[in-house]
Amino acid sequence: MERLLIGDRRPVGRCGVTAVVEPATAQPFAEVSCASPADLDEAVATAKRAFPEWAALTAVQRADLLYRFSDLVRTHAEELALLEARNVGKPIGDARWEANHVAETLRYYAGAADKFFGHTIEVKKGGLDLTLHVPLGVVGLIVPWNFPMVIATWKLAPALACGNTVVLKPASLTPLTALRLGELALEAGIPPGVLNIVPGPGAEIGRALAAHPDVAKISFTGETATGRSIMATAAQTIKRVGLELGGKSPNVIFGDVDVELVAREAVASVFANAGQDCCARSRILVERTVHDRFLDALVAATERLVVGDPLDERTQMGPLISAKQRETSETYIAIGEQEGARRICGGERLDRPGYFLRPAILVGGRPGMRVVEEEIFGPVAVVLTFDSEAEAIELANATMYGLSGSLWTNDLKRGLRVARALRTGVLSVNSSSSVHLQAPFGGMKQSGLGRELGMHAMEQYSEVRNIYFETQAG
Repeated sequence: MERLLIGDRRPVGRCGVTAVVEPATAQPFAEVSCASPADLDEAVATAKRAFPEWAALTAVQRADLLYRFSDLVRTHAEELALLEARNVGKPIGDARWEANHVAETLRYYAGAADKFFGHTIEVKKGGLDLTLHVPLGVVGLIVPWNFPMVIATWKLAPALACGNTVVLKPASLTPLTALRLGELALEAGIPPGVLNIVPGPGAEIGRALAAHPDVAKISFTGETATGRSIMATAAQTIKRVGLELGGKSPNVIFGDVDVELVAREAVASVFANAGQDCCARSRILVERTVHDRFLDALVAATERLVVGDPLDERTQMGPLISAKQRETSETYIAIGEQEGARRICGGERLDRPGYFLRPAILVGGRPGMRVVEEEIFGPVAVVLTFDSEAEAIELANATMYGLSGSLWTNDLKRGLRVARALRTGVLSVNSSSSVHLQAPFGGMKQSGLGRELGMHAMEQYSEVRNIYFETQAG
């Protein structure tokens, strides 16, 4: 049984034991002890005690420990990848990439630790004004189940580099890699109490973390509705809040592109991780002049996807995380058909154990349909058509979300115009890429607050202090 990590201890949580289910088999393959609010209080107190010593280290000293942490992750990358593939159901090739990305993220923020500069400001003759970046204290990190070790590291790496201590709550469905990362951090020499891991029910432990008076900041990735609740709870203690929330990302395709190429990219951008991705480009907006040709290519590329065992090297899409998540996708497919959309491929279960569902495409989408406006978080794409640049922009922006998106055109001027008009925090032009480690990532509108990644993340985990020196006597 996996236990909590508080300081250098592995206590049994006081909220019982939960089974960890392997989505590809629908069978339990591990057990995890769950934290109670009392366990959370202990973790926060431990992080609070560890903070002064950790914050007092020089940036170079913290960087050295993060480099060691990165090296250990690289050494154990295959172990972490296998854990993630089994626990989340993602293809082993994707899980290997993610394990290496975790190591790269730790290395990036190790390098950033002593390059997070302050400023000198000329305010008046004879005076010297300085700005300093100082750590916040104890930060609470709440991570989702779809990219457990990646998103955990996006948060904990800059937090630690800035000198904060951390209490991390992994998702109840996928706690295993977070706990293993905690062990590797200790092995790397990061002092006990700097990184604490407390698996437990989100409604109880997540809320308690957001409300805790000794937690200076909450960073949460997950559903928009949960983000609203966390924001309201954190407001009671004027806690800093970072939110990376839901999305319904557009994929805008103009008629001057290579249809076959863009169709292949569209399949990857919506069905990766079985569509369980807040950046999934699940609203495909196609110029009417190429609509039919694009659909033919999209269906062909979708039907070529190999759906199956995550541990099989040939697999391109694994199962959904749970029976509930699969049922949600099936429900949305039925809703879409009731609303007037037409399913042209996919949506069937595989005849094998596990939570498998073939990727589905709905056509005839229109504004106002639930399948067009609501995040499904499964392998379901909906296709809409447009006749003009203005209509494409209007359709793309017609959502409460604004996380990510793609735009495809060979017309540079049009690309610049449309890119500026789309209301998304992240936009890729002639690419389906969503994330670059060195660049800021985050949403507009109800897709969140703040930014992950790049040097912008360092700003999210620090406070700016201003110190003025009077240098003239008298």
